[in-house]
Amino acid sequence: MFSEIELSNKRVVVTGGAGFIGSNLIEVLLSKKNKVVCLDNFSTGKRENLLSFETNTDFLLIEGDIRNIEDCKKALKGADFVLHQAALGSVPRSIKDPITTNDVNVGGFLNMLIASRDAGVKRFVYAASSSTYGDSKSLPKVEEVIGKPLSPYAITKYVNELYADVFFRTYGFETIGLRYFNVFGRKQDPNGAYAAVIPKFVGQLIKHESPVINGDGEYSRDFTYIDNVIQMNLLALTTENENAVNQVYNTAFGERATLNDLVNSLKVNLGVYDSKIKTVEIKHGPNRIGDIPHSLASIDKAKRLLNYNPKFSLQDGLKVAVKWYWENLK
Repeated sequence: MFSEIELSNKRVVVTGGAGFIGSNLIEVLLSKKNKVVCLDNFSTGKRENLLSFETNTDFLLIEGDIRNIEDCKKALKGADFVLHQAALGSVPRSIKDPITTNDVNVGGFLNMLIASRDAGVKRFVYAASSSTYGDSKSLPKVEEVIGKPLSPYAITKYVNELYADVFFRTYGFETIGLRYFNVFGRKQDPNGAYAAVIPKFVGQLIKHESPVINGDGEYSRDFTYIDNVIQMNLLALTTENENAVNQVYNTAFGERATLNDLVNSLKVNLGVYDSKIKTVEIKHGPNRIGDIPHSLASIDKAKRLLNYNPKFSLQDGLKVAVKWYWENLK
């Protein structure tokens, strides 16, 4: 589905390439005959996500840490582009350990900017976050209207945007930020204390365990299938529109669903494989500190400046993702 986006014979560095989003990006980049360098310290990424690339002569793994600028410089030698995905995600983790979150997400980000600038990288596309909208109550979320951050994680992702803007204004270094909205899909880890909600719930439902929804389940999210995110990254790398650079874009589908709606859809889709899943009870717990109540993206800016055209709604994405989860999580 990415054949219409021309990108080949380039050297692209993907930080956090062993992660969920990073490894999916690498797969598509290699399929387009690019040379790909993955920089990862495997703190959250998984080696199995890279297994299918190991024999590809266009793939290079550098095991290193973005907090070490020498590792960054090593990865960036001869690079044309950077897709910066490396970060310590999760609002709860940042509340528990704000220092490490800041060291990785801010210190590591700055290292990558400096090393990329010095290496003569043409463009630096980075994973921003919808958490930047903070306590802003306006819907849909428009890029130019944000509130106060509600967690240390949100602060770090906003600081990334500020640094990227300064590097463009000061050094003429091309940057584009993509504010991801609740991405889901193949290769997403269902395990661990900070697992994303969709693979976590799927893993529980497959085992006939009751998922616990934080709050009454009426919080809503703009759940975004991985292929929409890949499309945005490729468009951001390849755009020749000068007005599209040094911008931040919502990366989403542009529709929202409540957590209750989500779980019901998961039960229906998984019920195709195991009818007992449809009868699993859903439980409710307290709201999580730092969570944004409602999230819905306006994608008008991305459509206008990047020709973004997401193909997968939540329901379309769930059909494909649930099949992958069922085959790989059992």
